Amino acid sequence: MSDYYETLGVPRDADGGALKAAYRKLAMKFHPDRNPGDEKAEHKFKEINEAYEILKDDQKRAAYDRFGHEAFTNGAGGAAGQGAGFSGFSGGGFADIFDEMFGDFMGGRRGNTAARGSDLRYNMEISLEEAFAGKTAQIRVPTAATCDSCDGSGAEGGAQPVACPTCQGNGRVRAQQGFFTIERTCPACHGAGRVIDNPCKSCEGAGRVHREKSLQVNIPEGVEDGTRIRLAGEGEAGLRGAPSGDLYIFLSVAPHRLFQRDGANIYCRVPIPMTTATLGGSVEVPTIDGGRAKITVPAGTQANQQFRLKTKGMPVLRSKAVGDMYVEVGIETPVNLTKRQKELLKEFEEEGKGRAMSPESEGFFARVKEFWEDLTE
Repeated sequence: MSDYYETLGVPRDADGGALKAAYRKLAMKFHPDRNPGDEKAEHKFKEINEAYEILKDDQKRAAYDRFGHEAFTNGAGGAAGQGAGFSGFSGGGFADIFDEMFGDFMGGRRGNTAARGSDLRYNMEISLEEAFAGKTAQIRVPTAATCDSCDGSGAEGGAQPVACPTCQGNGRVRAQQGFFTIERTCPACHGAGRVIDNPCKSCEGAGRVHREKSLQVNIPEGVEDGTRIRLAGEGEAGLRGAPSGDLYIFLSVAPHRLFQRDGANIYCRVPIPMTTATLGGSVEVPTIDGGRAKITVPAGTQANQQFRLKTKGMPVLRSKAVGDMYVEVGIETPVNLTKRQKELLKEFEEEGKGRAMSPESEGFFARVKEFWEDLTE
């Protein structure tokens, strides 16, 4: 996997403006519309979008600078449907690691503390149109769910566990070693402080079973690539009635065949004929909401000139604000001309001699001439 900075061709200390400029230039160069049927260009276009989405976000960029691509890997777990992936987070975090290391010496992990369920991660890819309008998605998540047979208690028939006779329900046992008294996790109940005399046959005393759960996810309007949605209590069920973990939905927005997104703004490159750019006219362009907008092209329009369509961009998440749409025109040189058309263009060229019809190119070559004259002096 290529380095994101190398993909955009910028130094690692590049500011936001430099990143944006590099992205715009490369996105225009490798856009599928400019390279129809070119799989390499399409792959490059996706790499450019991925790199920019990470580096334009200060938090994601900081994580990438520190950990590289590992900061955004999905971890364990397989695919969970097309365009989606699923994996688990570690259940307890730093506090549990600290307790594991020092609990035996500092009296941590008292009895009657069942393990909370692990948090889960689900990766979902949505289209730009879905990010614009929002959607309600139905997903299926493989998880550990509460056992219905014992209601999560782990005991057959729903009976409650009893206090562990080895530790008297404390979850810890003490042993004298010389002058020291060492406290350790109870080997009989593994720190839970309770044991089950008659384990549930469905879950074998765990209080939970592995199965696929169907959930409904509401995706709000204006979500961006990398948006995280938390569903509290929808992670793995805890052991023997302990609290469930949470489910985190990580959204990625697929590249669009017509539009490029930058925050709340939408960009679209529209090729127009040379005659329209020269004489003026109008062109109809698509908008992200599925509608159409007409742009008036003034006579003498130059290549890469932008036209702004107010409030035709993306909605801002949890806000009434709406971005704009920017249409950048590309002037197309005619091909496959007839003999008569070529004659007309030559007449056009002859007619324009001595007149400032192309001020930019004429000004450039005038400066070139001065440059060469200065070298010969």
